[in-house]
Amino acid sequence: MVEFKGLEVDFSHVPIKPTGAKEVRELEIALIIGTLFREDVIKEIMEPREFTTWVDSLAVAAGAVARAQAGYPVSKIAEELGRTETTIRNHLQGKTKAGKLVLETLEMLKRGKLQIAVPVGVCQPSEEVEKVKAELEECKRRVEELEGKLATVKDELKKIIEKI
Repeated sequence: MVEFKGLEVDFSHVPIKPTGAKEVRELEIALIIGTLFREDVIKEIMEPREFTTWVDSLAVAAGAVARAQAGYPVSKIAEELGRTETTIRNHLQGKTKAGKLVLETLEMLKRGKLQIAVPVGVCQPSEEVEKVKAELEECKRRVEELEGKLATVKDELKKIIEKI
């Protein structure tokens, strides 16, 4: 059985209106992490669709929103992120799923409601694990027993060979 304990992430220090490249990066990272660990997004990620493409889109949307919050024009955001201005506008207007989710995360951050608990598993041995451990111990005991018998047979064979 795996027991989950939450590791809380504090977003209170993240600037909503970044004033420099370092603060833009802090907001961008907070938006990525805050969005990825939302319960609804985790469920979405579990679907075996185009996961890497979707996560890339999420990262671009977070970068676009963070830069827009700092007052960057769309042309500069597009240049920095290596995407078209249309793609950036679509993210910033929430026309893409990634853009919509990141904008929702930004609003949660603004209201001080962005709180995530990253589940950290603590494994507790299950009955099945205990059963397998017991079987393994029995196998080890049997191997030792058989090795002892084999050593006795070898000794007996040596004695027989010496007599011949």
